[in-house]
Amino acid sequence: MPVLQRHKQGLYCPAADAWIDPSWPVERALITHAHADHARAGSREYWAIGQSAGVLRQRLGQDIKLHSVTYGEEFTLGQATLSFHSAGHVLGSAQIRIEVEGEVWLVTGDYKRCHDPSCEPFESVKCDVMITESTFGLPIYRWESGQDVAKNIHAWWTASNERPSLLFCYAFGKAQRVLAELKGIGVEDEVLLHGAVQTITKHYQEAGVDMVQTRPVSELDSKDPLKGRLIIAPPSAYRSAWMRRFKEPQTAFASGWMTVRGARRRKGYERGFILSDHADWNGLLKTIKESEAKQVYVTHGQDDVVAKYLRETEGIKADPLESLS
Repeated sequence: MPVLQRHKQGLYCPAADAWIDPSWPVERALITHAHADHARAGSREYWAIGQSAGVLRQRLGQDIKLHSVTYGEEFTLGQATLSFHSAGHVLGSAQIRIEVEGEVWLVTGDYKRCHDPSCEPFESVKCDVMITESTFGLPIYRWESGQDVAKNIHAWWTASNERPSLLFCYAFGKAQRVLAELKGIGVEDEVLLHGAVQTITKHYQEAGVDMVQTRPVSELDSKDPLKGRLIIAPPSAYRSAWMRRFKEPQTAFASGWMTVRGARRRKGYERGFILSDHADWNGLLKTIKESEAKQVYVTHGQDDVVAKYLRETEGIKADPLESLS
């Protein structure tokens, strides 16, 4: 019997009687990180990195039964030995290592390899079998440093003193990385936040992440034209009623998807900044090789492309996760 089994509701470990990022309520859920497509409400108990507790409770309920663990801490569930290791994706994100009878499996969850001042750096983990994401699993995806992207964002923002600058990006992870990267290049100006971004940012502040000074945009007079100000908001706010208070704003979107020609134009943004919380093509290959896994299962995104490349070019036994029974 394999250490992990694939079911409709997610990955199940019989030896630990636990599910990893289940898609519906279970008795015991092991959570790689607090994004909504990985952490869902209704399970009897949750196990996750302590840094993610604030966001998890905010999203799943303050009264959830949560077992907080630290990076690298080994613990036993049933007949399995487990540990969580930094994934470098967002605050509190983790890879989950599971060992049963000497065989080690690793579930990466979402991860990235480049430096990010808003979360713990990625940790390479050796294993026998690896289940890796492949969101950006094509050679066209190759990231610049976050510091360089922050410089471009700052130049775009400060070049428009007569217009408010609206930067759209995901409220959990990407927004806080932008705030930390701006701090890292020496920006001292205050940045205004949409309410959805503010509620997540406070958890980063409580965790001691160093970011530029921020304030909810709702605290400013509604008649303030906000000329020359940078406002960060989630994509859901784009072209919403919320935007009506801004007169002739310049708009931009920060995402790895901005690599694709035409993506910015189709979405209607004036500017696109390539910044991702996932590994790029080189990061994926580096991580897989460093794991020394004998078998790799690929999921999320370009699973068939990455698996085929690993088999035919790198000589690594690899398959899409759907082949795991």
